[in-house]
Amino acid sequence: MDPRKEFIKQLRRYQKGSISRRHFLGVTGLGMATAVMAQAVPGLRPRKAYAAGELGDKVSLTSWPNYHDQKDLDAFTAKTGCKVELTVFGSNEEMYAKLKAGGTGWDAFVPTNYTIENYVKDGIIEPLDLAQIPNYDPSTYTDKRFTEPGTIDGKVYAVHKDWGTTGFVQNTKDVTEKMTSWKDFFDLTRSKYSGRTTVHDYQLTTIGNALKYHGYSFNSNDEKELAEAEKLLLDTKPHLFAITSDYQPAMRNGDAVLAVAWTGDGKQLHKDIPEIIYVLGKEGGEIWADFYAVPKEAPNAKAGHALINFLLEPDVNKTEVLFHGYPVADKRVLDLLPPDMLKDDIMFPAAEALAPLEFGAAATLTNPARAEIMAKFKSA
Repeated sequence: MDPRKEFIKQLRRYQKGSISRRHFLGVTGLGMATAVMAQAVPGLRPRKAYAAGELGDKVSLTSWPNYHDQKDLDAFTAKTGCKVELTVFGSNEEMYAKLKAGGTGWDAFVPTNYTIENYVKDGIIEPLDLAQIPNYDPSTYTDKRFTEPGTIDGKVYAVHKDWGTTGFVQNTKDVTEKMTSWKDFFDLTRSKYSGRTTVHDYQLTTIGNALKYHGYSFNSNDEKELAEAEKLLLDTKPHLFAITSDYQPAMRNGDAVLAVAWTGDGKQLHKDIPEIIYVLGKEGGEIWADFYAVPKEAPNAKAGHALINFLLEPDVNKTEVLFHGYPVADKRVLDLLPPDMLKDDIMFPAAEALAPLEFGAAATLTNPARAEIMAKFKSA
C-alpha cells in the first residue's frame, strides 16, 4: 500500500467527518506533524497550553443546574492553576436581567439559542476570539440548527455546547396512567396528583407548555392565546408542589411525581430511578440549543475563552455528555460515545417526536405580557 495515498485517503475521510481526530492521528502517525498541518486542517490545531498562573487564579462560569461534571472543572484547574467558580441560574430571563444590569463578574456563561440575538442587540456580548478556542471547528457539527444561532451577521458570538428538548418526567410507580400529552400533565396535576407536580421557574417553557395544552404555538405572543394560558396556569398553581428549575431533588425523594423537565434531567433521573420516565408531549413543545459565550465586561475573558476551549475538547466533552445526559452536535464527540447512548430515545428522540417541537423565539424573552403573566402566576 502506497503510504502517501493512504495518508490522503485518511485525510479526506477526516475532512468529511467520517473519522474522528483521534482516529486520524492514530492511523496516520502524525504526532509532532500535527502542528505543521494546523493551517490546512483547522480541527488539528493543538490546544492552547497555559502555564500555572497565566490565566489568573479563578474563572467564573455561569450555567444551569446539573450541567457540568465537577471532575472536568477540577481538571481545568489542575491544568491551568485557575479555579472554576460555578454559578447556576434557573431561567434565561433571570440571566438576561442580571447581565443587562452589569457588574456580574462572569467570565463565561451558557445562553440558550433564542437569547443570543437579544444579547448582541443590547451589546452585552461581543464576538468570540476564535483563535483562543481552537477546539471549536464548525465543520464537525452535524446539524446547523444547533449552531447557527451563535453566529449573527457573520460574526461568532457563541459556540455550541449541546441541545435538547423540554418535556416532563413521570414516576410510573406513583403515576400509573399512560401519559402522552400536556393535556394529561395539567389535567392530572389539577386532580389526582394535586400537590405533587413541579413546573419550571422559567416563562418560556411554563407559558409555552400551557399554550400547547390549548393547541397554540409554543412561542405565541397573541393576547387572547396568552390569556388562556394564564388562566390554565392560575388554575394549576394551587395544585403545585413547587415552581423550580431545580426539580431533581423533589423527584428523587418522592415529594414530586410529575415535573416539567429537560432532556438531561430526564436522562439522569431515569438512569438512577428507572421507574421515572421522560415524555415529550404529543402536541409539541420546545427543542433548544445551548451555547458558550463571554460577556462584554468579563474581568478575565482570557480564562473564559480557555475554559470554553477546554470543555470543547472532544475527550472532555464526551465526559460532560456522559455526566449530564444532553446530546451534542459535534461529530467528534458523537464518535466517542457508547453506542447504546446514541440509541437512547430520551437523548435522541425519533424524528416524528421531534417534528412538532419549536425553537424558542427571541421575542418571547422580552415580551412584557409574558413577564407579567409569569409574575402573577408565581405570586398567586
